[in-house]
Amino acid sequence: MNKYEKSRRDFLKLMGTVTIASQFNGLISEAWAAEPDGIDAMDRVFIANEDSNTISVIDPRTNLLDTTINLTSFDEDPRPPFRYVTGGVMPTHAAMIHKPLYHGCIDAHGVVPSPDGRMLATSGRGSSNVYLIDTVKKKVIGNVPNPFASSTTNSERISSGILVGREPHEPTFTRNGKELWVAIRGEDRIAILDVGQAIKQAGGVETRAILKFVDTINGPAQVWFNASGTLAFVISQKIARVDVFRIDSDKKGYSHPQRLTTIDISEQDKPGFTPFLKTSPDGKEVWFSHKLADRVSARLTTEPFGLSDAISLGNLARPNHLEFVENANGKVVYVSLARVDDAGTGGVASSQIAIIDRSVPQGQRKVVGSFFSHGREAHGLWTNPTNKLLYISHEQDELPGTSNEGQAVASAFDVSDPFNPKFITQIPLGSLKIPSGELRNKKSINLVYVRPGYKGQTA
Repeated sequence: MNKYEKSRRDFLKLMGTVTIASQFNGLISEAWAAEPDGIDAMDRVFIANEDSNTISVIDPRTNLLDTTINLTSFDEDPRPPFRYVTGGVMPTHAAMIHKPLYHGCIDAHGVVPSPDGRMLATSGRGSSNVYLIDTVKKKVIGNVPNPFASSTTNSERISSGILVGREPHEPTFTRNGKELWVAIRGEDRIAILDVGQAIKQAGGVETRAILKFVDTINGPAQVWFNASGTLAFVISQKIARVDVFRIDSDKKGYSHPQRLTTIDISEQDKPGFTPFLKTSPDGKEVWFSHKLADRVSARLTTEPFGLSDAISLGNLARPNHLEFVENANGKVVYVSLARVDDAGTGGVASSQIAIIDRSVPQGQRKVVGSFFSHGREAHGLWTNPTNKLLYISHEQDELPGTSNEGQAVASAFDVSDPFNPKFITQIPLGSLKIPSGELRNKKSINLVYVRPGYKGQTA
């Protein structure tokens, strides 16, 4: 038996013998499983669909939809007020969340993996809560058996998740996996949750998952941590500032945040609308997406957090997310652009992905190329552990007359040569089949590539 097979066997044995509480204790194992080349059988791509309140799961071995995780509460009861489709009438995506007695997710948005990839956290922007998802079972943690279960109702009743505050935009796990920091965009604070207690609370146990609230800049959009997990960077979609906190973890791994400084980024983001950030793989920089300023910027992750680059992406580029790809053939940053261009591949309107060469010295980085995303309004993007595959989600549906007309789609690319990505396929996301009808997966936002049991980008 080779090293990888033994590591995989031990991991699967562990997953089959521990309880939920210990299975998701939020701690990173000191001994990570070996990382295999290519695609592992457990690899999955998870996409949060904001309008349908679902999460699409793609199997990268086939590039087909594996399943759809249901975050709605439809069809938990046979009576009409609880049904998605009543009397043959299917509500619009906007109207369905206002149906009487709906208690499911509203506006599923952020999604991020735990450091070991065994769990996801996703936010319900409109329902003001956070849900946890088991990436192996592909199920919402805390769902309970439905007392009305039958052939015409769902077998489970969805968890209420954890209520955190108005408009939670993005959750992020700390590097040690003990805490979940949730940027509450409708307020001026961050909710910090104990992951272990959050699992229990999601399952209905009387406990308090929220450890504390931390005051921060107005309209916080996301938190990301430096590589050592000692600093937290907080961005805003309301003001041109970045808050930096010293984590100051205690012996048990829990944080005691102290604001270190607030950085003025008005030179890079005059409109004050920065929705996304991420630290580079080497941990030396933190990169920001400035959507209304049509640019991205990078700063050093050490004091005084000096500006290393500010890169213009072109008129109305409207950058959403960014992703780092580093392999033997290059070192780049990809940036998803929300703008839709008419001159896409085959004459079909499509967004583009900007390519920034990150191998050149700081201060000299620039856009060196772009490629069409094969979808409209590109949003989330994430690479696999070997940095040879890239997946992209899109907010808009495909146009009439195209092969996946009326579908939300993801796309896959071979990025073995980061400067020359090769299109693999477009993946229609289909629908969630529930007893009363089909709920089409719609408006894809965050996308992550997950390998359960292996050290991921948030570790």
